[in-house]
Amino acid sequence: MRKGLLIVLNTAALVFAAGAAFAAEGAVDPGVVSMIAIATAIGMGLAALGCGIGMGFGLKGACEGTARNPDVSGKITVTMLIGLAMIESLAIYTLVVDLILLFANPYM
Repeated sequence: MRKGLLIVLNTAALVFAAGAAFAAEGAVDPGVVSMIAIATAIGMGLAALGCGIGMGFGLKGACEGTARNPDVSGKITVTMLIGLAMIESLAIYTLVVDLILLFANPYM
């Protein structure tokens, strides 16, 4: 019950806040464009760093598991590849959001 109430309240807060966020009109400030470019570069860099670290740990675990038990290397490899694809999708989502902010910016 409590979880459902929190979901409803969060949804209502986001719906009411969206109107205020998109109500601004006027000329585009060049400072805003440069800050968005910097923010997207930092965001993509952090996403690539986090995904690289996560993939490294996953690969390390798979190599250790295969070294301990070579008989299950096929299952470990399949699970590792699925995990790496999920981790890489996070970087792709970040890239999509960055491209939206750069080229189809809703804040301008």
